Amino acid sequence: MFGDPLFIIVALACLGVALILVLGISTFGKEGRDNAMRSNKLMRWRIIAQFVAVLLILLFVYIRGQGGQ
Repeated sequence: MFGDPLFIIVALACLGVALILVLGISTFGKEGRDNAMRSNKLMRWRIIAQFVAVLLILLFVYIRGQGGQ
């Protein structure tokens, strides 16, 4: 499974979501309008990245499910 290119893409997408989440949360506690705007922008990017990651997971499950029949 770890040699599967689609699995590696899915794993990288999930790691990207986690990284964006950590960066967004880290700016929540900082004061200032710029930090608030940056945090909101990161959270928007997280939602987009999370959507893409979920689509990739569904694609992976669909393709791997087809191989078993």
